[in-house]
Amino acid sequence: MEESAERNLGVQRGYVKGEILHVIFRNEENYYTVAVVRVRETNEEIEEKKLTVVGVLPHVEPDETFLFFGSVADHPRFGIQYKVEQSRRDLPQSKHGVIKYLASDRFPGIGTKTAETIVEKLGETAITRIVENRDVLKDIPGLKQEKAAILYENLYEQQGVEQVLIVLSEHGFGVELALKVYQAYKTQALEIIKTNPYRLIHDVEGIGFRRADQLGASIGLTGNHPDRLRAGCLYLVHELCVQEGHTYIEADPLTNQAVALLSSPSMRIKHEEIQQQLVQMNEEGMLVVEETRVYTKSLYGAEKGIASNIRRLLSSEIKDEFPEAEFLKALGELEEEWGIEYATSQKQAIQEAISKPLMLLTGGPGTGKTTVIRGIVEIYARLHGLSLDARAYTASNPFPILLTAPTGRAAKRMSEATGLPSSTIHSMLGWKGGAGGFDKGEHEPLNGELLIIDEMSMVDSWVANSLLKAIPKGMQVVIVGDENQLPSVGPGQVLRDLIQSETIPLVALTDIYRQAEGSSIIELAHAMKDGQIPPNLSNAQSDRRFFPCNVDQVKDVVWQICENAIKKGYEARDIQVLAPMYKGGAGITELNVMLQQLFNPKKDKVREIPFGEVVFRTGDVVLQLVNNPEEKVFNGDRGEIVAIFFAKENTERKDQLVVSFDGIEVTYNKNELNQLTHAYCSSIHKAQGSEFPIVVMPVVRNYSRMLRRNLLYTGVTRAKQFLLLCGELRTFEVAITNGDDLHRQTQLVSRLQVIIHPESKDAGTEV
Repeated sequence: MEESAERNLGVQRGYVKGEILHVIFRNEENYYTVAVVRVRETNEEIEEKKLTVVGVLPHVEPDETFLFFGSVADHPRFGIQYKVEQSRRDLPQSKHGVIKYLASDRFPGIGTKTAETIVEKLGETAITRIVENRDVLKDIPGLKQEKAAILYENLYEQQGVEQVLIVLSEHGFGVELALKVYQAYKTQALEIIKTNPYRLIHDVEGIGFRRADQLGASIGLTGNHPDRLRAGCLYLVHELCVQEGHTYIEADPLTNQAVALLSSPSMRIKHEEIQQQLVQMNEEGMLVVEETRVYTKSLYGAEKGIASNIRRLLSSEIKDEFPEAEFLKALGELEEEWGIEYATSQKQAIQEAISKPLMLLTGGPGTGKTTVIRGIVEIYARLHGLSLDARAYTASNPFPILLTAPTGRAAKRMSEATGLPSSTIHSMLGWKGGAGGFDKGEHEPLNGELLIIDEMSMVDSWVANSLLKAIPKGMQVVIVGDENQLPSVGPGQVLRDLIQSETIPLVALTDIYRQAEGSSIIELAHAMKDGQIPPNLSNAQSDRRFFPCNVDQVKDVVWQICENAIKKGYEARDIQVLAPMYKGGAGITELNVMLQQLFNPKKDKVREIPFGEVVFRTGDVVLQLVNNPEEKVFNGDRGEIVAIFFAKENTERKDQLVVSFDGIEVTYNKNELNQLTHAYCSSIHKAQGSEFPIVVMPVVRNYSRMLRRNLLYTGVTRAKQFLLLCGELRTFEVAITNGDDLHRQTQLVSRLQVIIHPESKDAGTEV
């Protein structure tokens, strides 16, 4: 008698062995499946002979038999179901069964004779052997290479996912994470898992060193094995730089953290072993060690590239030089036409931009940066005899003035201020996504005469290097930003380093012009910048209020503030709630759930799509979380859901959602909704580069780990008309006076100084 599935597999958990009768639903992108099976064998307490199974399943077809491991659930609508946690195809065990399986319609071109030859050569385990090593098909007489390739691809499609899921589940990987591994590597997945599992850390989101290390142990990479030590060092350098914003890590703390990461109760790794690996990794080009500093290759290249390209731009000759009298005449005519008078510092900024190959323009809110940008564009065009009508240009004769910013909303603000086209940096450079990089670069530079880059404080070292490389000789460049805002999310603090290096012509706008309009928001921002607390912080102003409350009251206070704004005629797109953290009762996640109920509650005729614990509804304000170059939308772009289509209404048979990003409509299938989040409340980082009529910002002790002067300053300066603060006044005051103590480790200042002023000795020496 055949042994039971439970005894045969040594299983100590619930299982169902069944034959697929039909598939009710299947998502081919994430493999979520609902199918009905005929129960052949089980150790669960169920009486049904036909059972619905639900979960992530590999390729399934009617008449195939599977072992399902999971648990019984009583669904309130669909009744008894079996929730699958893991599954295994019950492959034929006899020669006859394997021949019949290979000769079936599943494998075109493999008839009975070929199947018999394969089984004769490879035996009853032929299927497993082929999946694990396609080369075994080379030994099959008469099997052409083309047919062998098709057989392997089809077998792997049906068995490979399953093999990956089985291998990874044995090491504690959940189905979703294991599926990500398969989707990242496809037919190479098993080979990579078994030969170089540490690749998963960099290639698969959600896999850190610990999980990859479990796989490494399974192939003998344990203890102080060199490959393991190197993987740990690479992981730490990358993670610490990304998490802390550094471009390098000091060798001593890195060594200490590597020892802590890699040691175990049975073996403590020695500091000398880590140091030896760092030296060898430097020699082999895996990392870069410069004196006591340890870089990833990409960050080292980016930092050096920024410095060398700044030198190149500073040494460039500008196309035309104009006498001061001619400049002043053009500026005077512009002032008369616009009915304004530029201040001395603003005139200086415009003149520097016209006469220098590269210059920096900095200033806080209300200091007139936008007015200066408009002046630069107009005066440049007048002096060079250029039309500012974009319609006068063609693809072969493109618009000569390029305006760019890190986010879509910042780019749109530039366009609205100047009346000229503007784009994101990623779009301008032709971002191809992932490892594809940018179309534009040294070999295919940008085409234009003047480039203005706004919100430079948001640009990290990687993007700054790519941008500077793409600027051709002779193009004049103006870099604009506010160094008191948050630094970039990615590594580096490029704008601050450029300013501190004192190697680039700089005009800092300090006079506050919007203060004359009675803006207490501007007054507060400039006091905060200097670490001061205005005496009227808690007093109600015409454009600013502070509502005292504790963390438990934040949700109610935010609700009341937003409800009053709605009554006064404001819409969701006009109001932005900003918070520094996602978790907790006063965090972004819970505030979004609450604010959706206020701004866009559930209604009978309003369509919605559930996605995990979130419900997306027509009319919702949402935020893009990843760069999508094909659709021309990028991380941080804010849009509105304008339509929802259900699977039965479209040819793709998938639930779909359409978001409008300032007129650009993007369609998302349901499995792509992880690219979106609600934007009623967002992080201050995500709002950087944007402005809103009303900003609501809670500040409570629960956020204290995140609260820094530059974070609150960035949040406050997002408000154009009204700033409504709530929370604990003392917490706000402490954050302002404490300043920004999160120092970023970079060498860009020293590199710039040693390149521009070779007599400087501060940049260190390469190893």
